[in-house]
Amino acid sequence: MQLFTIGHSNHSFDDLVQLLEANGVMLVADVRTAPASRYNPQFNREALEHDLPEHDIQYVFTGKYLGGRPSDPGCYKKRSLPAEGADYLHEVDYPAVMQREWFIKGIDRLLELADEQTTAIMCSEEDPSQCHRHHLIARYLLREHPEVAIRHIRGNGTVFSAASLRVSVDDKPQAEQPSLF
Repeated sequence: MQLFTIGHSNHSFDDLVQLLEANGVMLVADVRTAPASRYNPQFNREALEHDLPEHDIQYVFTGKYLGGRPSDPGCYKKRSLPAEGADYLHEVDYPAVMQREWFIKGIDRLLELADEQTTAIMCSEEDPSQCHRHHLIARYLLREHPEVAIRHIRGNGTVFSAASLRVSVDDKPQAEQPSLF
């Protein structure tokens, strides 16, 4: 089984469709907690539900279970909901989310969908190394479902294996070593 990921970024709708079609994607599973964009309304839930089927691509919202901004305070590193505008990528406790029953059910449903047709999970961030679709969903699948080939689609058309992306939101930049000379 293969599962793609993609971030809509500030692309045009047509550019997104071209990327999906180039990879044979037949279903988009939207993993945004709040599927709306003030700056890119072409990617609002209602617009995608209407416009993607015109290109023979189905749309399903899965952000309630697979979104990057859980409503459970226990899913955050500080065990409380962050303030509006927080850096959710670094606030969410991904290992805690991966243990939640609702998340696992969401993954099971995602895998059912991906088994039926070529599927891409979609979020807003173009770079998967800066998105929960990699740090939460892809990492969980790599660990628990290694039979699933997860492929990230970048905005320039590049596609690569999620297994090759070895960054962590918890990695701290190494301090520059002082020179001894």
